[in-house]
Amino acid sequence: MPASARRRLLLAGIAAVSLASAGCTWTRLRHTRSLARASVPFQVMPASPTRHLLVVGDSTAVGTGATSSRHSVAGLIASDHPDWTIINRAVDGATFADIADQLVAPTRFDLILVMGGGNDVIKLTRTGRLSAAIRQTLDRAHALAPHVICMPAGNVGNAPFFSPPFSWLMTHRAKGLHHLVRGIAGNTGTLYVNLYQAREVDPFAQAPVRYHAADGLHPSDEGYALWYQQLRAQSRGRL
Repeated sequence: MPASARRRLLLAGIAAVSLASAGCTWTRLRHTRSLARASVPFQVMPASPTRHLLVVGDSTAVGTGATSSRHSVAGLIASDHPDWTIINRAVDGATFADIADQLVAPTRFDLILVMGGGNDVIKLTRTGRLSAAIRQTLDRAHALAPHVICMPAGNVGNAPFFSPPFSWLMTHRAKGLHHLVRGIAGNTGTLYVNLYQAREVDPFAQAPVRYHAADGLHPSDEGYALWYQQLRAQSRGRL
């Protein structure tokens, strides 16, 4: 069977499974759209900054799902570093190809934080295209800053938004995303932050109400705080 036919068959199967739980899905989609409309990327520009940080990415970089942008990853960084300028160009729904386009301005920064990949997992971006987009994103980031950190979304399949067997596919794709980012980051001198965890040890799976927002997809305040803890623990003193 040709690859295109297998892909169509896979998508048809996903659609059938999704329709079986349509009521719950549509409710969560409404929550997701509402959270996205209310989200605002956190930015701050102190009078005499000691460092300049650029944040790029998707809704997780925006902080969608947090009760306030202060509880997003960018907001938490600002709490620990009030003397840093933080510019945030992240956009809800962005894929890695879109994130690359957030890195075209000539302004230089001390550090760039890239947060994304979840939409590529969900939208089934093909591996070759995703790999090229990740590489382009990180190459452009390194052209603008001496230090780049890439923190892909965690195990998307563990989000309550998805039910089996769709959640199994999302977990498989999330694992593939992290494999790609880890390899490309190593080849470009990018610091990779690993948020991927198996269901049996992932706090987002063990306490979904605590760590997820109302849509069952994005992190809550406590979810972003958990991500920030991992970012600090794995950032080798850069944050």
